[in-house]
Amino acid sequence: MSVQEPALRWQLKRRPKGAIEPEDLELVAYRPAPLANEQIEVRNIYLSLDPTQRIWMSDREQYLPPIEVGSAMRGTTVGVVTDSRSGRFKAGDLVQLGLAGWETLSVTDARMARPVSPLPGVPLTATLSVLGATGLTAWFGMTRVGQVKAGDTVVVSAAAGAVGSVAGQIAKLRGARVIGIAGGKQKCDWLTGELGFDGAIDYKREDVGAALDRLCPDGIDLDFENVGGAIMEAVYTRMNTFGRMVLCGMISSYEKDGPVPGPADFSRILMRRLRIEGFVVVDHLPKAKEALAELEPWVAGGQIQWRDHVVPGIENALEAMQMLFSGRNDGKLLVGITQESDGRARP
Repeated sequence: MSVQEPALRWQLKRRPKGAIEPEDLELVAYRPAPLANEQIEVRNIYLSLDPTQRIWMSDREQYLPPIEVGSAMRGTTVGVVTDSRSGRFKAGDLVQLGLAGWETLSVTDARMARPVSPLPGVPLTATLSVLGATGLTAWFGMTRVGQVKAGDTVVVSAAAGAVGSVAGQIAKLRGARVIGIAGGKQKCDWLTGELGFDGAIDYKREDVGAALDRLCPDGIDLDFENVGGAIMEAVYTRMNTFGRMVLCGMISSYEKDGPVPGPADFSRILMRRLRIEGFVVVDHLPKAKEALAELEPWVAGGQIQWRDHVVPGIENALEAMQMLFSGRNDGKLLVGITQESDGRARP
């Protein structure tokens, strides 16, 4: 049996209008439900914070049902099983929950949990970043949707972010020339220094279009798009014939209501025979083993670098979420909910 302890969760109090405000969410105490057959109780260790969670808070058209007002915020966690009524897991097992709440304790059907076995020498946080949905998004988006190949000129927006930084490195490993767009000199220096990007554009300090003309004189073959808006437009207008746009995200529009504008010159898609494809990683999860078969050796061998930004304390989850839309996070943003030690969680 699990040890009884106070449980906390964040609930959606009202749908945000624009930027997320403190009044939109509330932190409440709750008592986890007793376990039914084939259920497990999980003490969550880390919670993944992702831009798409802002979409889930709205009632706009989206790929998952919106979070209902009064319900727990939804997110991916990694944690340790503290109680089990399923033969799939026992107390002490590490698991990942794809649709957990922003909460200290989760009770869920065992079939909704995935076992976690951290790579030797790789921190547990990586299971929610470079070896989790972040890395899978980058891999499927760049290799399967974008079909990156040697010799391509690739532009990645939000390139210092969790997904963009890994996507750009994958393109480099596949032989492409990669230009990243990020905000701030420090982030741009990280891209061209540690990560090996061929160039970086600081959108806060320079004209993106002019910089693209300088760094991509022969045009752009593949755009890994995370931002949308004016940055997407600047890349779109410089794409080569038969160019591909992987529409991974449009974070610049997530805090805005109403329709999201697209490219101003739509005819360019026809005249240049462009392919623009939106994708969501959940559609590709059945083939996750294929992606991890390549990602894991790259990570273990140091060929892919990444950063995990952990904000401690579930009480700080709302403030941490706001960091996503101001660019104040440094890499993959996580909330540290409870403690781990020696690379293994303890019940």
